Amino acid sequence: MATKAAMVRLVVDAGKAAPAPPVGPALGSKGVKAIDFCKEFNARTAHYEPGTPIPCLVKVKPDRTFSFEIKSPPTSWLLMKAAQVEKGSGKAGSETVGSISLKHVWEIAKIKQTDDRHKDLDLKAIVGSIISTANVVGIEVVP
Repeated sequence: MATKAAMVRLVVDAGKAAPAPPVGPALGSKGVKAIDFCKEFNARTAHYEPGTPIPCLVKVKPDRTFSFEIKSPPTSWLLMKAAQVEKGSGKAGSETVGSISLKHVWEIAKIKQTDDRHKDLDLKAIVGSIISTANVVGIEVVP
């Protein structure tokens, strides 16, 4: 049994957590029953569209109990979903694969603002970050 808390970072599709890899081995090596995590994760992500990648930070305590924090989906995934494209550009910044409006960017920013990491940031700063990510992914932002 571990003598200090351990952190495990996972990206699991909403509603599809199962004790199979990658969840089972990642948590099993820390002494956590993966099925317990999967039941709770699936219940807490039921409101997301199935297949949405959800980043999750699991804190495993020395007594093998755990707590976890669910974050919002990755910005690049949200951008590609809004632009209705399967994957981003192979040539970052020079090739575009789709476009979205500023309204889409604003809505994504409101989603990202729910994360603890972004809660103290101004919405304008989050919008700027999303526009930068859109350029890297190859999605044009139009007014």
